[in-house]
Amino acid sequence: MQTDALLAEEIRQVYIESDLLYSQLEVEQAINRMAAEITEALGEQDPVLFCVMNGGLVITGQLLTRLNFPLQVSYLHATRYRNTTSGHELEWKVPPMIDFTGRPVLIIDDILDEGHTLAEILDFCRAQGASRVYSAVLINKLHERKARPDLQAEFVGLEIEDRYIFGYGMDYKGYWRNAPGIYAVKGM
Repeated sequence: MQTDALLAEEIRQVYIESDLLYSQLEVEQAINRMAAEITEALGEQDPVLFCVMNGGLVITGQLLTRLNFPLQVSYLHATRYRNTTSGHELEWKVPPMIDFTGRPVLIIDDILDEGHTLAEILDFCRAQGASRVYSAVLINKLHERKARPDLQAEFVGLEIEDRYIFGYGMDYKGYWRNAPGIYAVKGM
């Protein structure tokens, strides 16, 4: 079993050795573009926005200050990772707490990787009566392992190759969600 000191050293080393894929400036530019696209699509529709915790926290916060139209925002918490690097069965920690029946819903998350969690959240919102369900992700990972062949987000900030990444809400073993850019773990 890994001791706390060994884990702390691994966490520091991962950051030091990582590859910077997108700088903070590049991420900010992508968020500005996403906000403009979301405003164009939803600005007149009285939407409900849900942040997917914990990964979606940073991108949601960044987007909210750029969306200058009436909306309601809340969060939900569904996870498959539990601070590990591979997925498990979906676990609902906090379901949506705002009634969105008959209203458009925008689900905001950090990354669309395989998308099992996002697909289940989208299905849930549709089944609960949303007039339309959209998704926004900071990162779309490019590979052929999506949960569904047609799964894609309507609003995407950046695309990356199939590597293990962290920063701007995405974590490595529960750490580095606060990294000021998008980084890839060396060798992963």
